[in-house]
Amino acid sequence: MSLEVQEVLCQEQSKYQSILVFKSKTFGNVLVLDGAIQCTERDEFAYHESLTHIPLFSHPDPKKVLVVGGGDGGMVREVLKHKCVESVHLCEIDEQVVVVSKRYLPHLTSGLSDPRLQIHFQDGMEYIDAHHNEFDVIITDAPDPVGPAVCLFQKDYFARVKLALKPGGLMCLQAECQWLHLDFIKKTLGSIRDLFPVVKYGFASVPSYPSGQLGFIVASTSQGTVLDEPLRKVTELESKEMKLRYYTPEVHRSAFSLPCFAKEVLDEKL
Repeated sequence: MSLEVQEVLCQEQSKYQSILVFKSKTFGNVLVLDGAIQCTERDEFAYHESLTHIPLFSHPDPKKVLVVGGGDGGMVREVLKHKCVESVHLCEIDEQVVVVSKRYLPHLTSGLSDPRLQIHFQDGMEYIDAHHNEFDVIITDAPDPVGPAVCLFQKDYFARVKLALKPGGLMCLQAECQWLHLDFIKKTLGSIRDLFPVVKYGFASVPSYPSGQLGFIVASTSQGTVLDEPLRKVTELESKEMKLRYYTPEVHRSAFSLPCFAKEVLDEKL
């Protein structure tokens, strides 16, 4: 995937990473961290709606939600569309990502001024360690598992997330592409399955990501949770009110329908 750059809008080095925003010819403004595309104005909704609404609509009554990472604001924007949600906590280690996103990606950051939101600029693992048994849903919006983000894909992190969830709580995290990272996905699934009784890998179509797909893993602390069937179904009217552009109950179900080559590998026991 290549994008034609019309104009570089921002290029700087924060304390943690390089940050680039450029205006592309066909995908609008594009956020790039450490050389990897994080989101584009044209297709960001597919990624953010999938990682948000699939776990939230799989929970009977999510009231308190934590987003780890996600300083661009897209996950928060989608979480806040759920009227049942009473509070959202965004834990982002790099404050400059939020600053840059507010300036160049205002459509994504529209929820950052909501009174239900609290923003914490600190390490995600440290924050989770201080908040046991607090959250109904925890979404980890991590970049690729390289550099500082590696810790967010390890078993120790998943164990900490489990402790921060209430009984019946769900976690969801970005989990790479089945076409390119199948061994990594299998290993990550194995770590999570050791901790959570119900775990599934799904994917969304996101043209600006490698191979046009991005995967995610959803897990529940409750044995009775059914992840591939929405517990709360959004009506057509609610969908319009929430301004959904990707998520539907049908998309929710189909997200977990894997092709044979991936299903055979990911269903194997490690």
